[in-house]
Amino acid sequence: MKINKLSILVAIGLCFVTQSWAQKGRYRISNGFSIWGGVTLFDITTDNFNTSQDTGFLGGIAATVDLPHKWYNLSFGMQFSESNIGIAGRPTLNSTEEIFINYKMLAVQLSGLLHIKLIPKHLTIDLGPMLQYNGNLELKDADQERYFITNYANLSAEAISPISQFNVNGAVGISAGIKHLKLRAQYIYGFTNTLQNLNREDLNTLGGASEFKGNQTLLVLGAVVSF
Repeated sequence: MKINKLSILVAIGLCFVTQSWAQKGRYRISNGFSIWGGVTLFDITTDNFNTSQDTGFLGGIAATVDLPHKWYNLSFGMQFSESNIGIAGRPTLNSTEEIFINYKMLAVQLSGLLHIKLIPKHLTIDLGPMLQYNGNLELKDADQERYFITNYANLSAEAISPISQFNVNGAVGISAGIKHLKLRAQYIYGFTNTLQNLNREDLNTLGGASEFKGNQTLLVLGAVVSF
């Protein structure tokens, strides 16, 4: 994926990883960085398809800003993920057998998170926006590319691959642990229509809804190491 512009933005943020002093009140602001990773559960909430959540993985880095005189901290980061999902289909045009066609999606996300201190250094609520660039839905089994999507008379599995590649998400979660190691649970919701690009394709929508609309969701369970 073409992620050079996104990488440059994160690199700029990481350049500010240093120790500084606030001018007013001489509060020490401690900056650093963190790495984190975890397992994910991905889905697309839509009326067009019957979907099945599947597991994947995520990893990322972030520049962190510890503000001891505030009720919050900040972080700016980038994370990469591989998500998997099943979409119901059938092997032949007239088949009554329904199986889940397996897809994967690679994505990179830029985030700016606010970490609300419930217990300083030990427990925070994390929330903020994310900008995402992702690839198409990729079939994990090439033998399924000629399968047909449930809810449509003649819509092939490969035809729904080119989903929207730029999405705006919101994240909310909680982090708990000691100063340099925390466990994190995070829920990410896509505000934009991740299926919007399918409306620009000349797809055969006979038998189903002609307009495609769906919002992605991602549940992340992982760990954060801070430096």
